[in-house]
Amino acid sequence: MKKHYIHFLSLCLAGGVLLGCSLNSDAVSGKGVPRTGSPAAGTSQVTLSPSSLSFGNQLLTTKSAAQTVTVTNVGSTPLNFVNIVASGDYSQTNNCGTSLQPQANCAIRVTFSPSATGQRTGYITLNDTDVTFLQTVNLSGTGTAVSTDVAVTPGVVSLTLTQSQQFQATLSGSPTSDVSWAVDRVVGGNSTVGTISTTGLYTPPAIAGQHIISATVNGKPAELGFAIVHLTNYLGVFNFRDDIAQTGQNLNESVLTTGNVNSQQFGKLFSYPVDGYVWPDLLYVANVSIPGQGVHNVLYVADEHDSVYAFDADGLQTTPLWQTSFIDPPTITTIPWQNTGAQNIVPEVGITGTPVIDAGLGRIYVVAATYNTANGNYYQNLHALDITTGADVAGSPVLIDPTISGTGSGSSGGTITFDALRQSQRPGLMLMKGVVYVSFASRDDIDPYHGWVVGYDARTLQQVQLFNDSPNGARGGIWQGGQPPSADSDGNIYIMTGNGTFDASTGGTEYGDSFIKLSTSGSDGIGVVDYFTPYNQAALAQHDVDLGSGGPMVIPDQAGPYPHMVVGAGKEGIIFLVDRDDMGGFNPNNNNQIIQSVTTGYIATSPAFWQNNIYFSPVGQGLSQFQLYNGALSTAPIAQSTPKLTTLAPRPPSRPTTAPTVSSGCLMPAST
Repeated sequence: MKKHYIHFLSLCLAGGVLLGCSLNSDAVSGKGVPRTGSPAAGTSQVTLSPSSLSFGNQLLTTKSAAQTVTVTNVGSTPLNFVNIVASGDYSQTNNCGTSLQPQANCAIRVTFSPSATGQRTGYITLNDTDVTFLQTVNLSGTGTAVSTDVAVTPGVVSLTLTQSQQFQATLSGSPTSDVSWAVDRVVGGNSTVGTISTTGLYTPPAIAGQHIISATVNGKPAELGFAIVHLTNYLGVFNFRDDIAQTGQNLNESVLTTGNVNSQQFGKLFSYPVDGYVWPDLLYVANVSIPGQGVHNVLYVADEHDSVYAFDADGLQTTPLWQTSFIDPPTITTIPWQNTGAQNIVPEVGITGTPVIDAGLGRIYVVAATYNTANGNYYQNLHALDITTGADVAGSPVLIDPTISGTGSGSSGGTITFDALRQSQRPGLMLMKGVVYVSFASRDDIDPYHGWVVGYDARTLQQVQLFNDSPNGARGGIWQGGQPPSADSDGNIYIMTGNGTFDASTGGTEYGDSFIKLSTSGSDGIGVVDYFTPYNQAALAQHDVDLGSGGPMVIPDQAGPYPHMVVGAGKEGIIFLVDRDDMGGFNPNNNNQIIQSVTTGYIATSPAFWQNNIYFSPVGQGLSQFQLYNGALSTAPIAQSTPKLTTLAPRPPSRPTTAPTVSSGCLMPAST
């Protein structure tokens, strides 16, 4: 079996925005007030003085004196701020508030604290309602270090609050024990900063943060070396792109910054071989007690060879902590791609959707597709594995075999039965309120198939929820670029469907090419409570222009006319901003019943959200940043990345793309 390797890449933002060429305004429609103007139109009302700051030399781990940038509104209307962000090794405070009146000014105070030696650049970026949308102040400084023959290794380390770290000191390249150890200049440390033994063993405190470890040669206070410790209390990544709203933002990052994610300080630390292609996203749990192996931070990986791995996430051992396989050749195998009649997943079909973890129960849920060569049957099973051992828990696995009344494609006697060969478990799994939701599309539009959402009790694995979006029709697959359904705080589920039958506007039950809002609290179980379908749905279905090639994102609650919104886009390349409280249904003439529609490129993934900016990654293009303000999007990207992103997964070459996530202003591709 050919070995495949997992690794990580990232693209860091400058000040939380993608600095690049902005585009002219595209067509926009909707019931919301359109955002007028474009980056190329009008006169700027913002002046920044100065336009750049230089901080000179600064010792590592120390902070410079503050320098000030004055922001002046020279226009005749108020200037409203979306955000003001510092990037790199720089931080800022300001008194600008949310709005600046005409002819008024405010101050941004900037400090510099280098995380490495050499030239360190950064930006202050203002994201506001000026016609230019973005303004930047260039920042520069140089990190320096005390000239010394003492070195401490490792020089930089990231720890959870339960880990310890052994540090070593060298003098002129030779190991030495004739040093005094300190944490943040406190000899031996204390309960606030962490303690360090006379031999250099560091034990962290009970709170996240950054600390400086130093080793001083006894009797020679000028001879010292130091290391940086980043402490994180991040519990883990339990589902696709962090949260069930599918915003893709990690709000708890305490290690990665726009200062240390660069070619000098950030890169591959290690790699692990696996036995199949990795289509699912990777998951992570901190501080897992593995029987007989101690406590580890664990990386969970599932692949198309029907294997699930648990690896030490810190690279502390070269072999898996455990590995589970769901095949038993030659009788039980993965599904050969030739048997599916499709070529979108090759050479085998096993685990495709991203698993989900219930940290409270200590379980990882995963759907594995298998083929029985003895009887010629195909199966899809939902497994609940113990995250400490990889073993199936009691009652696991359960066969996925729902049925529903209907006269649609593939029905027999008024019943539609789930087809384990034709239905593709592409979307990731979602865990909400004790229920694991599993969604399905097809394998390359080969009939018969439907869009299914099936819910299983997380404890018992009993089927408790069931929805089919075309019971009396056909198709309507749920692909979403691998994204699970999204959900709001009230427990409503949102999905976007692909090509299929549509008759919901005339009282039917078919929802092809639609945004669908599903309630999970009804007495009859899961059901449609609202929807939006583009006016040209019939043309989308006829020409294979799936709306559901991308996934919906529930936008965090907003001030303004539309506090509850959902956004998504598909193959047609139109971003739809929809009111979750009134999604609009179907209008055969136009899409003006929704908040807004904005043109972009072909979307086959999920957007990401950060500080009222929404990021899309059109196929074959760079990342595009749209500003969200007062219930509306900018009518064109306010910035775009210069590099084009290509997928790391074995997608067809005509569809290079990636699903971004945001961590401390760094966009991370979700595919590996």
